[in-house]
Amino acid sequence: MNPLTKALVEIKNAQIAGKDEVVIKPTSGLLVSVLDVVKACGYVKDFELLDDHRGGIMIVRLNGRINNCGVISPRFSVKLEDMEKFEARYLPAKNFGRLILTTVEGIMTNDDAKQRHIGGKLLAYIY
Repeated sequence: MNPLTKALVEIKNAQIAGKDEVVIKPTSGLLVSVLDVVKACGYVKDFELLDDHRGGIMIVRLNGRINNCGVISPRFSVKLEDMEKFEARYLPAKNFGRLILTTVEGIMTNDDAKQRHIGGKLLAYIY
């Protein structure tokens, strides 16, 4: 299981259990970038990285807004004109939730990618 999948499953399980924070280890650069996007969208309060001289520890503070989240595997390449097809597949309703993509301009949401007129590869969804 890759670190992003493990982290999103732990976040979802902690949210279902009603916890305020979750400890994730090990961390990765991709996970930090994805959580930056998730935090900017308002799905988590904050997160902090701690160095344990192994793989790192991340403490994520939840705010109760996550209904579901997960990794999209395999990582489909998506063009701008195909974005709505993937939104319909992974999100429950129009304009509800976010797809997280990796693009040439960095990791961003589907709305940011549409505004910048670029495509990318799908990483995850959250709503």
